Amino acid sequence: MSAPPATALPWATADPYAAALRAGRGPLFLRRADGSLLPLEVERWCARADAVDRSVLDRCEEAVLDVGCGPGRLVAELAARGRAVLGIDVSEAAVENTVRLGGQALRRSVFEPLPGAGRWGTALLMDGNVGIGGDPIALLDRMAGLLRPGGLLIAETVPSDIDERARVQVVGVGDTAGTDTLFPWARLGTRALLRYAQGWEPTGQWTAGGRCFVSLRNHGRSTRSSAEPPKRTAVIRSQRARNTSGGSPVADR
Repeated sequence: MSAPPATALPWATADPYAAALRAGRGPLFLRRADGSLLPLEVERWCARADAVDRSVLDRCEEAVLDVGCGPGRLVAELAARGRAVLGIDVSEAAVENTVRLGGQALRRSVFEPLPGAGRWGTALLMDGNVGIGGDPIALLDRMAGLLRPGGLLIAETVPSDIDERARVQVVGVGDTAGTDTLFPWARLGTRALLRYAQGWEPTGQWTAGGRCFVSLRNHGRSTRSSAEPPKRTAVIRSQRARNTSGGSPVADR
């Protein structure tokens, strides 16, 4: 069964998130079911790509898919370099900002049909997006299906040894309502991500600016490769079947 349309996803209509992106600043949080808060780095996401971002993008190969592109700083930086790149995000505000910066973006979930599936040279899971859907194995399997054989996945991990599942909602400062629905999320350190990366070849681990990254090469599929994609695609940014950028950098066949 296919994933629900982006308009059914909590992040797609989260007023605190859209408002924060349009303002370019927070505070904004993920609130767990127990009430504890995880701060989100809205200001950094809305700024231009910094030195750490650029060093990650230097590693990208061929056409790049930025999964959960947010307001588009990485897509815009790659586009400025003349690279073929597409961002996907469920947030309309995120897609609009990415396009405004000169990038191409789709409002679509990573678990929905995407252009160029099986032919992307690099895929990015930055800014906590390894947490998409709260199921790392399902997400990694989907990424393997999007990349070409031998393609590269670059993921940002939590800078601590953590493997956490939580149900969360998006809230602003003093916000008692947040999004209407709690949705599943994951937080993974590098060791946890590598444990789930069955069928992938680890090609690098590094830290820069207090942030941690892993690169994985797509040389196989996980044991769940034939499973249906999860129906819950809850995430900080992703996607709907509407190409607001007027095309994609990898042609459909």
